Amino acid sequence: MLVFIGSGLGGGLRYIVSKAMTALVATPFPLGTFTVNIVGCLLIGFFSAIPATEGWMSPSARLLLTTGLCGGFTTFSTFMKESDGLLSQQLPLTFIAYLATSLIIGMLAVWAGYKIGIRL
Repeated sequence: MLVFIGSGLGGGLRYIVSKAMTALVATPFPLGTFTVNIVGCLLIGFFSAIPATEGWMSPSARLLLTTGLCGGFTTFSTFMKESDGLLSQQLPLTFIAYLATSLIIGMLAVWAGYKIGIRL
């Protein structure tokens, strides 16, 4: 039930953030999906690092926030669909930039979130 609730909240937030980013900046680069995926990487790193001991976060709360909220907020399938769309639109440089920045900045965001979380 916790994953269900978190996923619903995450999916709703994904829709809002993605649409807002797309409305703010007109670009062939899929900025909406990029933004939610990077923010989700930062959050999952952070939530994963918060100590389960010392009463900081219960296993149930971690499940709600990581698997539920972050899982619903981020989207690999849309990332792949938009990547394919960039190729279909014959935008190979944008395609490469999207893939590379998503992977590199995503990993850096997970790492940064984790580092922030363990400092609590």
